[in-house]
Amino acid sequence: QVQVVESGGGSVQAGGSLRLSCKVFGYPACTYSMSWYRQAPGKERDFVSGINHYGTTTYADSVKGRFTISQDTAKTTLYLQMNSLKPEDTAMYYCKSDSCTKWGQGTQVTVSS
Repeated sequence: QVQVVESGGGSVQAGGSLRLSCKVFGYPACTYSMSWYRQAPGKERDFVSGINHYGTTTYADSVKGRFTISQDTAKTTLYLQMNSLKPEDTAMYYCKSDSCTKWGQGTQVTVSS
C-alpha cells in the first residue's frame, strides 16, 4: 500500500516563507518522479513544480524564482521551499508521486496581505 503524506503548511504573511515536505511510504520507486500541485477554493488543481529521477525540475510560471523543489539524497523526502509568498499562493497543496500516480491528502497554505 503506497501512502503519500504532506506536512509543513500553515499561515504566513505576504513576503514570508514556508517549506512543505512530502514522504512516500510503501514503495521506494514511487519517489523517482514527483510533483507539487495546488488547488484554491473554486478553482482547478494546478501544477506547481516537478522533479524527475535525474533531478530535472520544472515550475509553473507563477512560482518561478520564488519556489524551489528538491529531494533529499536518499530520495525519501520531497520538499517545496516557498519564498516571497503572495496572497494568491493561498491554496491546498498536494504532493503527487508521478511514478505511482498517487496523491497525498494535501496541506493548507494561507498567505495574508
